[in-house]
Amino acid sequence: MRGYRIRAVIPILGLLLLGAVSACSPTAQQSAPQPAQAQPAPQQPQQKVMYIGGIPDQDLSVLETRFKGIADYLSKETGLKVQYVPTVDYAALVTAFKQGDVQLAWFGGLTGVQARLAAPGAQAIVQRPQDEKFVSVFIAQKSLGVKALADLRGKTLTFGSESSTSGHLMPRYYVMQAGLVPEKDLKSLNYSGSHDTTIKLVETGAFQAGALNVDVWQRNVRDGKVDTGKVDVFYTTPPYYDYHWVVRGDLDQKFGQGTADKIKQAFLKLNTSNGETEKKIMGAFDAKNFIPTTNDNYKAIEDVARALGIVQN
Repeated sequence: MRGYRIRAVIPILGLLLLGAVSACSPTAQQSAPQPAQAQPAPQQPQQKVMYIGGIPDQDLSVLETRFKGIADYLSKETGLKVQYVPTVDYAALVTAFKQGDVQLAWFGGLTGVQARLAAPGAQAIVQRPQDEKFVSVFIAQKSLGVKALADLRGKTLTFGSESSTSGHLMPRYYVMQAGLVPEKDLKSLNYSGSHDTTIKLVETGAFQAGALNVDVWQRNVRDGKVDTGKVDVFYTTPPYYDYHWVVRGDLDQKFGQGTADKIKQAFLKLNTSNGETEKKIMGAFDAKNFIPTTNDNYKAIEDVARALGIVQN
């Protein structure tokens, strides 16, 4: 009986081992049910980014607040992805706009003309109400007793950026209208690069007089950042068209039909009466709202620039 039991067990063990080996074979593994695997989600097309810029005419903190606020607002209103790109100077923004690296830009009168000449088809779309009748102011150290532009003869003067409408182009034009040739009749001439810097250079005595944007002057006075006991305005220019937003002519082609008009309407909706967010946005632009404008409004600026040899093409 013992031998029978042993012989009976051996075949049974063999069958069990064979089953175990078979279960581990590739064929068995392939036929066994596999756990369901999650399929990768279809990749969404990357959203195009609309880049905006603005001439660096003031302190960086002012520019960051101004243009990042506008970028966020336009993103919300249009459904586009809008991003602000800072530039080092006025010419850099014109170049970026020309090359299509920036599709929407806040220009002064002169840089707007330069940008539209460099990028045919570009359109001025909106401006602030005060940009229809913008002015520059000339400031001087009060101790000098300067009362008129003709009194600048033999004095030191700083403009803003060479490409600035309110800080150079129009002030130069009116200095020349007063009978002075800046390079000949002034003791020395400088370009500060920004309106805020112009104020500081005159206030500290580095230069006896300066020309700048009226908005920047008034804001600095209002905020107590300038000592009007040392420096004050002695001349205000006649009005001219200045700052405005410009879109490239291929905006609809790149971002979809109707994009340019959508952007324009979003700007025109902005108003300080619409709540704190829009009040803050427009406050950074020293205005209550934007109004429509066209390329034709800047023809006089182009004419002055050509007459002074600043625009030649």
